Amino acid sequence: MKRFSILATTASLLAAPAFADGHATGDAEAGERAFRQCISCHVVVDAEGETLAGRNARTGPNLWGIHGRVIGSVEDFRYSNGLMALMEDGMEWDEAAFVGYVQDPTGWIRETAGDDSLRGAMSFRVRSEEDALNLYAYIVSLGGPEEEEASE
Repeated sequence: MKRFSILATTASLLAAPAFADGHATGDAEAGERAFRQCISCHVVVDAEGETLAGRNARTGPNLWGIHGRVIGSVEDFRYSNGLMALMEDGMEWDEAAFVGYVQDPTGWIRETAGDDSLRGAMSFRVRSEEDALNLYAYIVSLGGPEEEEASE
């Protein structure tokens, strides 16, 4: 990933208002529209099996409950060697990781893991940082295990 992109992401996160819903700075409504580009590979299905977003896609993992989830940890999903390396390190998804990854999957993995031999499986790239922030806000707005525990 280019150094400018990292600096731009960091600057935008520092300049952004407090995290909406505790985890995301983007616009969830705009993210819902942007998610249309993701539905051919990803789905958001909650613990009860209800599809909250997307279709019955199987190419990418279920994105429900992504915030705070260990990278590469959706059971029975076959991840790239790059995401598996980050999982072994116990790295979790947060807004900065998500935004960096979706804009340049392999570049972000290599830089984060410090290993140029690693690769990501996702070939699609979200073009703008704003779209990536909005996508994260939308996905996080759909909830996850963390929110269910808080409501019990």
